[in-house]
Amino acid sequence: MSNYGYIDLIDALKQSDPLRIFRSYAKGKSANKKQWSLIRQEIIALFFVFLAFASCSRREQVPQSQWADASPSAVETPELLAPIDSAHKEENLNAVLTQAEISQDAAENIMKSAQKDSAFSDALASATAGDPFLYFLVDKERPLPEGYEPDDLVPLNGGAYQINRSDLRLRKEAADSLEEMAAAARADGVTLLVSSTYRSYDYQVIVYNRNVREMGQEAADRESARPGYSQHQTGLVVDFGSIDDSFAQTKASEWLLANAGRFGWSLSFPDGYESVTGYRWESWHYRYVGKTLASFIDAYFGGIQQYALRFIYEWEKGASLDG
Repeated sequence: MSNYGYIDLIDALKQSDPLRIFRSYAKGKSANKKQWSLIRQEIIALFFVFLAFASCSRREQVPQSQWADASPSAVETPELLAPIDSAHKEENLNAVLTQAEISQDAAENIMKSAQKDSAFSDALASATAGDPFLYFLVDKERPLPEGYEPDDLVPLNGGAYQINRSDLRLRKEAADSLEEMAAAARADGVTLLVSSTYRSYDYQVIVYNRNVREMGQEAADRESARPGYSQHQTGLVVDFGSIDDSFAQTKASEWLLANAGRFGWSLSFPDGYESVTGYRWESWHYRYVGKTLASFIDAYFGGIQQYALRFIYEWEKGASLDG
């Protein structure tokens, strides 16, 4: 690990603020990019242990001198050193699920999995082991970092898919996946049309202001993000086809709904979830999250991207530690 070895980390959790340490590691502040995946794997593997440490380490510890000479039967072991039971782990996991406002069905599914074995925590570790911007939560309440601009944008030149503009760009990993997905779609007799991709902060100012002028504030806010709060700024989003409700009736839409997850793409704003995502249904708006995270979203969150990204956000923030 970066600044702490395994033993040092446990000692730090006992002696200092565990929430500060957890957040520092979860956000990768203590490591360079090459160390990031290894650190996250260790952090996630100790996820439930960290939660338990945090909830009890805030309490006053019994000084060593008060019990060093006493017999084991005469001394109550400090809670920090007490065994961690499954009920405690479930309580902390449930707190994160509650804070993330996960649907009851998804929450029950996750709790059952966590009670059964380590499948959920293993899947979480895998889903968050890579590039943190693949699962970065950007919505109406949580913006991208100020001034964020991807440093690996590449132009889209068509190929297996069609483009309707010459200035379209995506992050390279997303662009490569798009080509792979479009080739599979074409093999099934479907051609994907890419209509909108990366938008800079400045360009989103133009888009948002235009929508407000043409639609009014309330209507614009249902389908247009404020500058800095748009998934398009991540360089991981594609708007397909006509960019209107008619796209839902096309073969391309049908194919994407059935197959996009296999290539790491997830529908951001599904039908019937405006109260969850903050945006009305957009059948054309897909975000690249990577194959592992896409599988995680489908397996544990019913395919609802917002639920999964919000859960990861609250987990990293340590929501249950604050309560």
